[in-house]
Amino acid sequence: MIKAWRSRQHRLEPLDLAQRSLTEALWIDLDCPTEAEEDSVEAALRIDIPTREDMQEIEVSSRIYREGGVLFLTAQIIASPEARDAEIGPMTFAVLADRLVTVHYHHPRSLTYFADWAARHDTALETGLDALMGLLEAMVDRLADILEAEARQHEVLSKAIFAAHRPSGKAETLGAVLQRIGRAEAMNGKVNESLATILRLLTYLTSAPEVADGPSLQVRQLPVAMAQLQDLRSLREVAVAQSEKVRFLLDATLGVINIRQSDVIKIFSVVAFVFLPPTLIASIYGMNFVHMPELQWTWGYPMALGLMVVSAVVPWLIFRWKKWL
Repeated sequence: MIKAWRSRQHRLEPLDLAQRSLTEALWIDLDCPTEAEEDSVEAALRIDIPTREDMQEIEVSSRIYREGGVLFLTAQIIASPEARDAEIGPMTFAVLADRLVTVHYHHPRSLTYFADWAARHDTALETGLDALMGLLEAMVDRLADILEAEARQHEVLSKAIFAAHRPSGKAETLGAVLQRIGRAEAMNGKVNESLATILRLLTYLTSAPEVADGPSLQVRQLPVAMAQLQDLRSLREVAVAQSEKVRFLLDATLGVINIRQSDVIKIFSVVAFVFLPPTLIASIYGMNFVHMPELQWTWGYPMALGLMVVSAVVPWLIFRWKKWL
């Protein structure tokens, strides 16, 4: 699918491609494009769009390069649709002097957020780099929102873990807590990866000198880029702290599980110890000896039962006094 926007009166406006040409667009978005759609954009703009396989390369030279007067940047961007786990995938930004082309095979919400926001607010969108900086800012804001939401989830998890350690806690909830911790770690890893790749792009843009072959940041764009760099570094610190929090929650959950298992083993041990003396007494009076005086007593049987009860109650009282139960 091809979507396009143009800048009109300092705001983004959707471009009707049935009546307008791609060359009028400031931002062109290729959402899971077909081969025919890629060919049409390449023919209209005279650029070579990277293939899906090229976008998945991890080498820096494959993610940041200039070719034919076009700056190609690729970053890992998170898409977090409702009712399922977040997805992360590569997105390529092809920056031309007068427009921006984005290519992706998943559906990040930050694209929609930026398009809606730029359609309602006056922005200085004149070049491809202007559109890129605005889009990256929306993505950074989205990552910050995800980290904030994850922090709240960590607090809920913490309460659930330590509530499960109380006497009224339910042991069966700990399995679900472990699954939630696993999802939290996966999300944090994806956020950290996305932050790292965007940070690498901005570091390149702010450190690369002006060149004749392709666009580069202008003086008016540098303060925005530097502010985004600072935000990214701060968010990475938050992501690292949350990763440590997740590890703590995992250790705490495993500790609670071990404690509950120890409590169960302790109960079985106490029961075995309590019934050991009665078993001994029953074994003695179950022996088939002819000369066993108690067998001739009228109260021999009640006496044996009484000894069994006393021998069971006394260890139980000792355990209660020692606060082992």
